[in-house]
Amino acid sequence: MTGQLTWLVTGCSSGMGEGLVRAILAAGDQVIATARARNSDALDRIAPLKEAGAAVMELDVTASAEVLNAKAKEAWAIYGKIDVLVNNAAYIDAGVFEEIDEAFLTQAIRTNAIGPLNLTRAFLPYMRDRRTGTILFMSSVGAYYGAPGASAYAGSKGLLEGLVPNLSLEIEQFGLRTCMVTPGYFRTSVMTPGNILYRAPNPLSEYVETNLLVKAGCDAADGNQPGDPLKAGALIVEAVRVR
Repeated sequence: MTGQLTWLVTGCSSGMGEGLVRAILAAGDQVIATARARNSDALDRIAPLKEAGAAVMELDVTASAEVLNAKAKEAWAIYGKIDVLVNNAAYIDAGVFEEIDEAFLTQAIRTNAIGPLNLTRAFLPYMRDRRTGTILFMSSVGAYYGAPGASAYAGSKGLLEGLVPNLSLEIEQFGLRTCMVTPGYFRTSVMTPGNILYRAPNPLSEYVETNLLVKAGCDAADGNQPGDPLKAGALIVEAVRVR
């Protein structure tokens, strides 16, 4: 893709989303940075990105189809187009599979997979009309490599990995393409105490040691991940442009 691109990125209050927005701006492109409202503070949390030059708006990917359609219309009106939609918003709670329940699993899938897919559906009519556009999904290496306590998160990302290649074949006739980014461990706040929760709706004594090991592993990894979100953002921008 050439010329000045217009991006929309979800989940921009920190981590990979923030790094990508800053890389997009550094490349001279336009970007709409979004964040989910928590106690009505969504725009406050991404105010630094607005100061850096991004347009900003509140967007919750788990909202209803009606709301997401309205958000797509609102976003499209800002610059008159969206060249690249980046489905980045996600979360992770840790829980051993036998101790979690259907609600735990459903919430992960709804936020990390169904939400991004519903948002994609909201933007597809606009992109089809223009006959150009890239839809990018942030997956995770966890979809391929297991880790104790991560079954809900990994499963939600695996859903994207399985579905998106089929979507790609369906929309290529309209000049649209998909891009799947499958990162490893990056220095984000995902494992910071208070962000990652350790939940066991159905606690079992047999998993006490497992849960202690999961928490210890997350605590040890927090802040020590090898990946740099800013460098990842620059590589993503480059990949979208050269494809």
